[in-house]
Amino acid sequence: MGEVILTMKGIDKSFPGVHALDHVDLEIRKGEVLALMGENGAGKSTLMKVLTGIYKKDEGTITYEGKEIEFENPSAAQEAGVIIVHQELNMLSHLTVAQNIFIGREIMKGSMIDDAKMNEEAAKLFKKLNIDIDPAETMGNLTVGKQQMCEIAKAISHEAKVIIFDEPSAALTETEIEELFKIIRDLRDKGMAMVYISHRMDEIKAITDRVTVMRDGTYVGTIITKDSTKDDIINMMVGRVIYEDPKTQSNVPKDAPVVLKVEHLNAGKMVKDVSFELHKGEILGFSGLMGAGRTETARALFGADPKDSGDIYINGQKVDIKSPQDAVKYGIGYLSEDRKRYGVVVGKTVAENTTMATMEKFMKGLFINKKKEDEVAWTHVKALKTKTPTVDTEVVNLSGGNQQKVVIAKWLTRDCDILIFDEPTRGIDIGAKSEIYTLMNELVAQGKSIIMISSEMTEVLRMSDRVIVMCEGRKTGEIDISEATQENIMHMATLRK
Repeated sequence: MGEVILTMKGIDKSFPGVHALDHVDLEIRKGEVLALMGENGAGKSTLMKVLTGIYKKDEGTITYEGKEIEFENPSAAQEAGVIIVHQELNMLSHLTVAQNIFIGREIMKGSMIDDAKMNEEAAKLFKKLNIDIDPAETMGNLTVGKQQMCEIAKAISHEAKVIIFDEPSAALTETEIEELFKIIRDLRDKGMAMVYISHRMDEIKAITDRVTVMRDGTYVGTIITKDSTKDDIINMMVGRVIYEDPKTQSNVPKDAPVVLKVEHLNAGKMVKDVSFELHKGEILGFSGLMGAGRTETARALFGADPKDSGDIYINGQKVDIKSPQDAVKYGIGYLSEDRKRYGVVVGKTVAENTTMATMEKFMKGLFINKKKEDEVAWTHVKALKTKTPTVDTEVVNLSGGNQQKVVIAKWLTRDCDILIFDEPTRGIDIGAKSEIYTLMNELVAQGKSIIMISSEMTEVLRMSDRVIVMCEGRKTGEIDISEATQENIMHMATLRK
């Protein structure tokens, strides 16, 4: 590790009702990867947004390359070489991949934008990153994982001196994560300073040099990664040890009734002849690599995307699901992997989002019964341990993990019998993960049934009673959790038919 390139001292930041940062310190050195860790709501992303000029600090000093600075906006930070890759994607879905990468610094040919040249330069970037993406493809057509890789490529395309990765691997496959790590190691060898925000312990141990931990907006401490254990870091984050043991046997009775049956489902290019059953009280894990068709299967089942053919039965009765409204009517709730696009309305309050799928229950004539709405919202805030000052707080002001809890509260209020959890803990810290796992187990104990799509193998092995494996749009395997291992699941996930 080299000399200190950036320090933040005594940084303080408050929002209405929230003291987000309480005199926090941070030190970043050249040629190192510094992990920044803490539970959701600890203030990690807020601290980085203060650094890059998205938020104005209330107190404290920032020193960069020996000079005290305060960036007016992200563009000023970018020009100075301090760049952030956000957890929530900031791409414009109607533009091409190349147009997104070069937005604000377009390559011109006379008075016209030179799209061909931008495509060429983007292709060079992708070759360096070992990413198979067409620069001319419309951004909105890409998966969340591919969009995230484009965001990372965009950051690397600048002449950066400090890169902040905010949950960069949350939507990436194991192969894509390895490619990302190769790039990060190469940048570190060239003297780049990097901050790596992640909740994945294995990644922290694999890629970082030091770990700085925050808790509830305060600085807890900094330790050398190689000299610390996973439990050391977790204890600093949450003050308790959390164990993640895999499930060894199914909790579902052998005579449990089938609540959902899907036969020969086909939808577009990514869902090919998929059939499976879901039993009452079961957590059915869907595993596979990025692009395997798991999310597309869920969306076709939920009516969010049209199905080409196939039959769906709920409690033995054939149903016709053409829209999400139909799915909700039949008792199916869907927690999308992209919570900001499909899960919550960030401009509305916690209470409004909680009751969104059951608004008819809260109407009093032409008006909403606000007292009843608030009571239900508070019930879920307490049950899910959602960190929010009030239920009237807009969801945009909550951390990613707490936004996910609001989505869960919405479907709990609807009292759906079948819940589809698509990447339920994406971008969520280990403490909040444990709470959501506990909640999922409580739901199935009450007789609910859950389809859980997850890219984290440890999550699949910990939570599932049975695992469906997909590859390139097809179901390639089905295995009871008692026989499931990382090896046999990965074998099925790469089994092309």
